[in-house]
Amino acid sequence: MNKQELIASIADVAGLSKGDAIKAVEAVFDTITSSLKRGDEVRMVGFGTFSVTKRKASTGRNPRTGEPMTIKASTQPKFKAGKGLKDACN
Repeated sequence: MNKQELIASIADVAGLSKGDAIKAVEAVFDTITSSLKRGDEVRMVGFGTFSVTKRKASTGRNPRTGEPMTIKASTQPKFKAGKGLKDACN
């Protein structure tokens, strides 16, 4: 399912217009993104938790040339599925 299919499904299930569903989906994504940018955790009981982890700088290899290269430190988003989501998939 891509973003447009998600929006169409939400519009159907919630009885919203497609425009309202677009606003709702964008608002959820923007809120989660801004919370993660601040370093906060977004916890949705039964669904899962979005969080941020810090990765240290490391040394890797360029796959084309095999030469060593430095991979800079970064902050990565992470998602851990909750029990309700795991149970729904099994």
